[in-house]
Order: sequence, then structure tokens, then C-alpha cells
Amino acid sequence: MKPTILIIEDEREIAQLVQNMLETEGFTCQWCRDGADALRVVQVIQPDLIVLDLMLPGLDGLEICTRIRQQSLAKDPYILMLTAKAEELDRIVGLSTGADDYLSKPFSPRELVARVRALLRRSLRHEQAPSLTHRTLHFTVDSDRHTAQRHLPDHDPETLDLTALEFKLLQTFISHPSRAWSRAQLIDNLWGDDFFGDDRVVDTQVARLRKKIEPNPAQPIFIKTVQGIGYKFEDTAQLPS
Repeated sequence: MKPTILIIEDEREIAQLVQNMLETEGFTCQWCRDGADALRVVQVIQPDLIVLDLMLPGLDGLEICTRIRQQSLAKDPYILMLTAKAEELDRIVGLSTGADDYLSKPFSPRELVARVRALLRRSLRHEQAPSLTHRTLHFTVDSDRHTAQRHLPDHDPETLDLTALEFKLLQTFISHPSRAWSRAQLIDNLWGDDFFGDDRVVDTQVARLRKKIEPNPAQPIFIKTVQGIGYKFEDTAQLPS
């Protein structure tokens, strides 16, 4: 089946340009020009990828991105954010709301297509991952079923609601407990040669994962910061009931 791409862009000429480029490359596209309509359409068509303009009337791209990540969807779509702003702060804010990549206007049609293909190849990598189950004291990650559970004292196992990237990150950490990972190593493991952008996206993904697995994300006990290097995962301490 052709991947489905939702384009959220209020400028008709840009939207038609993006749609024509992507349909020429074999993708199925749909266009929305405002955020409220886009949030409804996302639920209906369950896109594989969303091309999202940052500057929109009404709900802006950051708010739309945040709401999409909060929705319960059969697919966890990749989000490529388009913006006329190129400042570093804007990139960081965009990634922190759940965007997977960031492209500044004006952009090259070839680069847009390359980034879309790179994001969609990540899905194929996840689907082709080896069937493995990793267990630690408080977590079980089943790659075959693509499930992750947290085990707390005197509680039934809790299935974690993770995005594809969060799952891959937790899987990476749990499969190599106590290993210190640099940001560059995590980028290579999660995105490989398909990565474009700022390595601070790693910090964003770690922060999002901590919110879902740590008893207190402000004082993490599982995913620890290694000063001057990056991060490591440890699961050795007994938690109070």
C-alpha cells in the first residue's frame, strides 16, 4: 500500500507544490488548511506521515503537533514540520512538541522528498527489527509484539503507551543496561544515516520517555545523565511499594 501523507498548510500554492511533488513520488496525499480540520482528518485517515506548517491561523503547528501526540491513533505518524523561522530556539521548541524533523522555508523539493523517505524508512526498520524480549527488574520490552511493560511492587504489570521512537529508545537502553550512550551513538542507533537536524532531539526524546517510565521525571532513577557523555539506563534499585 502507498504511504498516506497529510499536508497541513494554509498557503494553497505551497500545499499544492508539496502535494504534487509527493504524489509524483508515489505517495497518497490529503491537504488540510487549518488545524481544527486537520485534527479531525488525522483520526479518519490515520496518516503515515504529516507535513505540518508551523505558522497557521487559529491553532498553530506547535499546538497541533502536541494534540496529535496526545491522541490515541492506530498509527503513530511521523511529523515533518515546515517553517519560515530558522532560529535554533524554534527548532528546539518544534522538536520538543513531538516533531520528528524540521525543514525551513524556502526548501528544496528534493530535500523535502528525501526527508519524507528517510522518515518512512524508519518505520520499515522498526518492522524488520529482530524478535527479542528484554527484561530488567522493573521492565519488559517485547520487540516481536512491540510492547513495553513496567512492573511495580504490589501492582499488575502496566503497559506503557510509547511512540515508535520512545519504544526504540527504551529498547536500546534496556538491551544494554549500564552502558553509557553518547547522543551521536543514540542518533545512529535510532535514525542511522537518515538523520537530519540537531542532536538535541535526543534530549527531547529522553525527556519524553522519562515522563512515562520514571516515578519522578525530575529525579530520574532509570535513565541517568552521564555528564560529558550522554545517558545510560540502570534498573537495580528496589522501589518502595
